[in-house]
Amino acid sequence: MYRVGILTASDKGAAGEREDLSAGAIREIITGLGWSVAVYRVVPDDLDVITGALVEMVDRDGLDLVLTTGGTGFSPRDNTPEATRAAIEKEVPGIPEVMRAVSLQKTTRAMLSRAVSGIRKRTLIINLPGSQKAVRECLGAIIDSLPHGLEILSGKGGECGS
Repeated sequence: MYRVGILTASDKGAAGEREDLSAGAIREIITGLGWSVAVYRVVPDDLDVITGALVEMVDRDGLDLVLTTGGTGFSPRDNTPEATRAAIEKEVPGIPEVMRAVSLQKTTRAMLSRAVSGIRKRTLIINLPGSQKAVRECLGAIIDSLPHGLEILSGKGGECGS
């Protein structure tokens, strides 16, 4: 079983002004796999706050996977990709590439996503969109490959070619 963290980046969510439906969708999918949501946090769309939360979730909480939601668009307050890049040691570009490709089949606006993914220590961090519908589409597009990637990161699995 993998330990997962959900980090929502939302000024309104952090202020209690908006219900966090996208995190609920993530939780539903993750627990459906038999994985546990060990940490859930909602933070404002502040670059340093998001970066700090990601670092804590990896370094202190020792999670296997951190899924962010929100803050990947064009708004001046959308800082999740930059915060993720500041926290990670290695980028994993294939994951957001697949999410954008699948989303482009639904809307041309998918090309406007700035989501990134990467590795910090032995933890995979993935930026998901902020809408519940888009979270389901994007996570659904990548979920089948995540167990193998997490096995390799944790040292429990072999190489991709084996």
